[in-house]
Amino acid sequence: MAVAITTEQLGRPSGLISPAYKSNGLVFASGHVGMDYSTNSLKETVEEQTVQAIENLKKTVEAAGSSLSKVIKISLFISDGADSAKVNAIYKQYFPNKPARYCVVVQFPNKKIKVEMDCVAEYSQSHL
Repeated sequence: MAVAITTEQLGRPSGLISPAYKSNGLVFASGHVGMDYSTNSLKETVEEQTVQAIENLKKTVEAAGSSLSKVIKISLFISDGADSAKVNAIYKQYFPNKPARYCVVVQFPNKKIKVEMDCVAEYSQSHL
């Protein structure tokens, strides 16, 4: 059975999505951006947004009983391909296990967003 995951640390979920769902040993985290939910503000630089987006993913997968070390797939979206080296330098600090990943350059509706990522992670079935 699929279970919706929410966490107070990420503010109120949008009316359209849940921060994540878990089912059959997997956590499916929705897209996370570089929003600092303690201040309700988007970080400014691509580096700051990358760190914050990953920290937001971390809170979500941990709320589901998993961790970043159990992430097996990442979808990464960036607004400027020239930022990929900066994003990758931070990314590899958080994901030394090198999960499967793709990276796409996109035009976000909100021009201030520079990075968004979602993930799939494993979790222990005992955390149901």
